[in-house]
Amino acid sequence: MRIDHDNPDHHVWDNNGTWWLHYVVYPTRATAERRRVSLKTKILEEARSRRDRIFDWFATREGAELRAA
Repeated sequence: MRIDHDNPDHHVWDNNGTWWLHYVVYPTRATAERRRVSLKTKILEEARSRRDRIFDWFATREGAELRAA
């Protein structure tokens, strides 16, 4: 996953009042999977916190790589 540290709202977007997380994973070098997950909140700060917790979890997975955009 690529992370744009200059954008505090990277990977989150508002869909009719509810914040969602959008990211792409690359299970192999030849494939990509777009994933969208509801963060189940209408509050941007809470959405950012939930996104960060999810990304922190990914960072602990073996073979996971988070890159700056």
